[in-house]
Amino acid sequence: MTDETQRFTALSARLTGFDAGDLVATGLIEAYRTVAERELGSKRYGRLLRELGEMCELPLSDDESTEGARAVAYLWYTGSWPGSPPRLVSPRAYAEALVWKAAGLTAPAAAPGGYGSWAEGSTP
Repeated sequence: MTDETQRFTALSARLTGFDAGDLVATGLIEAYRTVAERELGSKRYGRLLRELGEMCELPLSDDESTEGARAVAYLWYTGSWPGSPPRLVSPRAYAEALVWKAAGLTAPAAAPGGYGSWAEGSTP
């Protein structure tokens, strides 16, 4: 894991409330880091990493940083970059979205049970 990836992981853990191990387990850290840097722009992305690395508490220093932090949290919880409409990063991002983990659920249609599973456990 590069220093840049470690910094993004630490930022993401602070924003989501999930620990680094949970985020690494998704397999999406590098993909999300790339999306966040591209969408926020290198300058804004770097400032967000610096500010959250130096500060112990939120809020951030300005609306632009706060909006960037919200976008990164949204990305982790939904697998999509916010916008109108939000842009899904990948099918895996949908399945690994933290919203499902927070609710103790599996993403709908992400882990099919196989042939006839719909009939199991549904006795009249």
